Amino acid sequence: MAASPVISVVCPFFNEAAAIPHFFERIVGVLQQEDASFEIVCVNDGSTDGTLSALQQAQQLYDGLVVVDLSRNFGKEAALTAGLDFARGDAVIPIDADLQDPPELIPEMIAKWREGYEVVLARRVDRSADTLAKRLTASIFYKVHNRISDIALPENVGDFRLMDRLVVEAIKRLPERRRFMKGLFAWVGFKTVCIDYARAERIAGQSKFNGWRLWNFAIEGITAFSIAPLKFWTYVGGLIAFGSVLYALFILVRTLVYGVVLPGYASLLVAILFLGGVQLVGIGLLGEYVGRVYFEAKQRPIYVVRKVHE
Repeated sequence: MAASPVISVVCPFFNEAAAIPHFFERIVGVLQQEDASFEIVCVNDGSTDGTLSALQQAQQLYDGLVVVDLSRNFGKEAALTAGLDFARGDAVIPIDADLQDPPELIPEMIAKWREGYEVVLARRVDRSADTLAKRLTASIFYKVHNRISDIALPENVGDFRLMDRLVVEAIKRLPERRRFMKGLFAWVGFKTVCIDYARAERIAGQSKFNGWRLWNFAIEGITAFSIAPLKFWTYVGGLIAFGSVLYALFILVRTLVYGVVLPGYASLLVAILFLGGVQLVGIGLLGEYVGRVYFEAKQRPIYVVRKVHE
């Protein structure tokens, strides 16, 4: 077997055919300036456009490209997991194909790694390229998640980072199928440093994360690393039960003092609908956690590889 590369870049691709020429032109140019061997692990996550063909064409132009073709679209978290599994480098750098995270930051990340840091985070200090709604919702998510979870996520840090081989091996030992990679990266710890940068516009194509997918992604992140929502709903139920006891005492006293008063149907209907809604929300919240247990219990593989092109 060939010697393991020093640097592995991992990139999931899903319908990114338009961005591929720009992506490899920039990232290969950056990596070739480093005094280290490298590979680029490209994971085709069930693309329906010409992504696979474009990746195979790029293999003819550039050395060190490995294309992992998944059997269907498993999602970014699964594709990123596949990339980490196939990466052989002493340091591994996940990056997106849209070039919003600049490859030109990689030499500085490698320098920090050589100083002894095991994780080098790329932190977005300027997100003006993102929409106001995306910036606002991201800020709210980080604040809520870090408030209720034991594992704090570094704010404005995505998947773009450098990880030592020790870190990658630790992540590969984590068994869960429903994966929230930012949380797993934070959970394993290790010696960490941050590098700040300004996020750029997408080089081509459109984001695959719409509002609904981002909402589900946030729910996944919160339920994966916190049971605080379950505890919160226990407190809500306790407060409602306590309030009902107080109201029952009030009705008892009023009946003893003033006699029987004909109750109002409007207030009764409001109470029934309110309690019914609270119960359904609680059941839905419980279902989120039961669903996670259900998927984990089946122990299906995180992804399926159709073919590896080297």
